[in-house]
Amino acid sequence: MENALIYRLAEGSLEAGRPLEALELLAPLVDELRDTAAGALLLGRAYYRSAQLRRAEETLTKAVELAPSDPYARYLLGRTLQRQSRHADALPHLRLAAAQDPAYAEDRDACAARLAG
Repeated sequence: MENALIYRLAEGSLEAGRPLEALELLAPLVDELRDTAAGALLLGRAYYRSAQLRRAEETLTKAVELAPSDPYARYLLGRTLQRQSRHADALPHLRLAAAQDPAYAEDRDACAARLAG
């Protein structure tokens, strides 16, 4: 199967709430995916949504390294760290994401409140 088709099928699986199915589709392409920002983000989303948080963190960190100005990659990395109760690590990513996209401000504020309280 062509890689572009696999990516679309995996994206569809994620949108349908089937992250494990997406990971199964992406398994043969993991090394290739980690080499591009979009690929690392797709893989990181699948790990995040399947609660494989350590893998999500590793992969999303790579996505942020490859595309530091991508607010969604930063947001998802922040949320991954939050889900691991690492609020101090999450907050800088959520702040940067919210600075680029105000839609992420609520999560930034919740994380900041958690640290303050």
